[in-house]
Amino acid sequence: MRSRRSAAFLAFLMFACSLMLAACSKSEPAKNGQGGAGQRAVARPLLVFMTDFGTANDAVAICKAVMVGIAPDIRIMDITHQVTPFSIEEGARFLAGVSPYYPAGTVFVAVVDPGVGTNRKAIVVKSKKGQYFVLPDNGLISPVIDRDGLDSAREITNKSWMIGDAISSTFHGRDIFSPVGAHLAAGWDYTLVGPEVQQLVRLTPKTATVTDKGIEGEVIALDDPFGSLITDISGEEFKNLGYKVGDRVTILLNKKPFTAPYTKTFMDVPVGDPLLYVDSRGRVGLAQNERNFSAVNKITPPAPIFIPKKGAPVGVK
Repeated sequence: MRSRRSAAFLAFLMFACSLMLAACSKSEPAKNGQGGAGQRAVARPLLVFMTDFGTANDAVAICKAVMVGIAPDIRIMDITHQVTPFSIEEGARFLAGVSPYYPAGTVFVAVVDPGVGTNRKAIVVKSKKGQYFVLPDNGLISPVIDRDGLDSAREITNKSWMIGDAISSTFHGRDIFSPVGAHLAAGWDYTLVGPEVQQLVRLTPKTATVTDKGIEGEVIALDDPFGSLITDISGEEFKNLGYKVGDRVTILLNKKPFTAPYTKTFMDVPVGDPLLYVDSRGRVGLAQNERNFSAVNKITPPAPIFIPKKGAPVGVK
């Protein structure tokens, strides 16, 4: 009798242990962020926002309030709201620089819109990467499409996607772009926003010119707040001129000779000294170690730059 009870008790213990092991194995993925709450967090809609509105007024906060009112679970991430006012080229550069780091399905709302209230179109662009861009049709999307390809584009005409019937002629960021971006992030059908757009406005940015003497380019921006110069000369074009890390390079900067060592990073030169380097985006840059190159050398974009082939006289172009 005792042996039967002992066998039954052992069987019960084994059954209880198996249940506990099963429970532990089911909960393990959640600890690793692969299930449960982790899955819900990943699934939350993602919207990435950029404007030239600045932060000295309430415009950005109003746009975000509109977004959250439509899609309460939305995650809003900012590129910047300090795009140089009216600079479509700078906004396009920032948008192209950031978008590769976000997954397919991300919605970008980009408002750099000097033509607001005119006959320029408000559009949604879908790239071949599967990302959505809500922005004015003024060339802001050009570098992204050049790199990722165009799936389709639609003009925003459906009033039910907007904030209401009374659309301001000067604040489409609030009335059109923000609600459309939020509706997209909430899963609304992109094809219902309006008719297809067959031809997008294109930017025609300046590009560096390679000659048998060297490369003629332009200082296109500052890497603020450090004041380093960003040029339109690619690192690959520069390396084809024959320079090696450690070489001193004499260039024409704003039509005046300027010499700096070609280095990998800032601390390769003493504090206060200039350097020429290839920046994190693959462009030739000029910096001053722990100083503001633009302020020290009184150079602001746009400014011409010429880099000769190694060994060639700098004054010959």
